[in-house]
Amino acid sequence: MVNIYVGNLAYAVSEDDLRVAFEQYGTVEKASIITDRMTGRSKGFGFVEMPNANEAKAAIEGLNETDLKGRNMLVNEARPQSDRPRRPTTRRNQW
Repeated sequence: MVNIYVGNLAYAVSEDDLRVAFEQYGTVEKASIITDRMTGRSKGFGFVEMPNANEAKAAIEGLNETDLKGRNMLVNEARPQSDRPRRPTTRRNQW
């Protein structure tokens, strides 16, 4: 299973829109848009899971920087949280 990160999404993009875009390259197991817990509004990125690595690679290469509903998607293989650089945390009111 290959997990694909899809960023720079227009807020109007739905999970079905993502699924349709990626299905032209192969089987899509799951498509999800990440939303704000409080408002339910899209955060502008999501993930697509494809079971076949060759199809996933073709989708990444074919869809990266292509337009979906007015914005160019950023598409690449998702990295586990442990592989991403950490943002520094700020500590407030520590005197």
